[in-house]
Amino acid sequence: MCTIRELIGLLRIESQLSTPERWFGVRSTRIQYRGSMTDTLPWLQWYGKIPKNLSYPESTLYEVLLDTSKQLPDAIAWDFFDTTATYKRFLELIDTCANALAHLGLKKGDRLLVALPTTPQAAITFYAANKLGAIPAFVHPLSTAPEMEQYLNISGARIALTADMFYDRFKDIKPKQPLETLIVARISDYLPFPKKIAFWVAKGRAIAKVPEDSRVRWWTKLMAGEHPQIERADTTTKDPAAILFSGGTTGTPKGILLSNRNFIAQGWQAIEWGEVYRGLSVLAVLPVFHGFGLGVCLNAAFMRGGKSIIVPMFSAKVVADFLRKKRPNVLVGVPTMYAALAESKALVGVDLSCLHSTFSGADRLPRPVKEKFEAFVSKQGGRVKLLEGYGLTEAVTAVMAMPLEHYREGSIGVPFPDMLAKICKPETHEEVPTGEEGEICLSGPDVMLGYLDNEEETKKALQIHEDGRTWLHTGDLGKMDADGFFYFVERLKRMIKSSGFAVFPAQVEAVLYTHPLVAQVCVTGVPDPSQVERVKAFVVLKDKSQANPETENALIEYCRSKLIKWSCPREIEFRDSLPETRIGKIDWKQLVKEHTEKYGSEALAKDGS
Repeated sequence: MCTIRELIGLLRIESQLSTPERWFGVRSTRIQYRGSMTDTLPWLQWYGKIPKNLSYPESTLYEVLLDTSKQLPDAIAWDFFDTTATYKRFLELIDTCANALAHLGLKKGDRLLVALPTTPQAAITFYAANKLGAIPAFVHPLSTAPEMEQYLNISGARIALTADMFYDRFKDIKPKQPLETLIVARISDYLPFPKKIAFWVAKGRAIAKVPEDSRVRWWTKLMAGEHPQIERADTTTKDPAAILFSGGTTGTPKGILLSNRNFIAQGWQAIEWGEVYRGLSVLAVLPVFHGFGLGVCLNAAFMRGGKSIIVPMFSAKVVADFLRKKRPNVLVGVPTMYAALAESKALVGVDLSCLHSTFSGADRLPRPVKEKFEAFVSKQGGRVKLLEGYGLTEAVTAVMAMPLEHYREGSIGVPFPDMLAKICKPETHEEVPTGEEGEICLSGPDVMLGYLDNEEETKKALQIHEDGRTWLHTGDLGKMDADGFFYFVERLKRMIKSSGFAVFPAQVEAVLYTHPLVAQVCVTGVPDPSQVERVKAFVVLKDKSQANPETENALIEYCRSKLIKWSCPREIEFRDSLPETRIGKIDWKQLVKEHTEKYGSEALAKDGS
């Protein structure tokens, strides 16, 4: 709660700073489409009050935060289990961290590996490194030791930041370029005293003690040390700001190099699209190594002078607890999280009128999940719509979403301001007719600089088309309707080729989700000696006692009544639960792996073809 005096101050600032360029107080650039394309973009009709072009400051992320702290020094920037930091204090911590990192030898152009959950230390380091012109590379802290070594080799980082509970991932690894310094933080570093004690009793005492290691520097000692004051590096908005990684479960992960401009543009687009007004609080539950977690839950919130409620654990149970206690205004998650929240007994009777905006990404949002969540919130006093969007780390995160006032079933929405999208024939620059499927291609200020030290992969992804623009070839199949709404069909790599026919798992999943017995489903292609691949569905039933051959046959027949026979599952495996990735998406690759390990690649297809 803010005082009357603080509220008057915020209103006064709001009236003076009504546009991005005024808010940042620095020189800004407005993106303009070349030629007459602006007039022919069909999705602009759905923008309403949202401008079709935005102005972006010619700044670095550190400079943007500096401007926010000047405008709102006493506003709360983040809340970590009741420990809060005003923007003035946040900037002081960032400057202190920058001085300490410079003392350790980090300088412009260097890379720093950050293996932390979403914590104050991760946020502080993001901006401290940016002040120095260094490039933080964010990775999942639960990555294995070989994966950590791989990330260090790809990034070339000589300094890493992790937590004491993850020290074992680093103790014995030997990257090509030696790891000179390992900064070790504790989750409890920024916990208030009572919670610090509670954490130690519940978790802390079980964490193995970090042994003597000449590389280790403790976060608290570094932040308490006296180091020379460092001036901001001579960097620009076009320079690199962070490295995020693509999935590497089937091969070497690619480092995605993102610029200051990428983060600033995407953040401001998200702010405008979600109508995020100053003072809103965002529940930062998505991990910091995820584009939305870093780019929106943290950076966009800070750009807008909002409060980021920092949560290091990602689960529906934790989200429910924070909804009850902290009452955030903006919630971003994945479909499985929203499905669990709608079933949460912990939220029954809780006032959810606090919710202003809710967005779902990272995976297809089934309509039953959307409707059930919205109905649940409505019963709890809220009036929010769960909006589906689309994005990828190569463009920071979301680049399009459903308009607040319009819904188109099955659509991922329309492009954000300044982002262009089109559907091309795969592996070409040829645009397909409206309504036809092809590869989603994107152009605009959110698109990455390229893959880190990987010119070959960069050339495949970033291609200059005949219009002179650089287009990102996403590897995603989709289509666009006549009104400019886009539809995600499938990852090109996930598409099933069965007896020469293309099968899109998401299409089959959408049908199975409409069956009253089905709670969760994942459709994959599995090895087949005669068809190369056959379609298999992994299903979680609402009533698990009905997992029997009769139900399997009934679900297959249900698909046959609605789909061409080539798309119908040849078999269904009932499960109590489905595996999830580290950010809560259903892990279809794991299901294929488990099937192959269990049955081998020569398993015979069932009858019924």
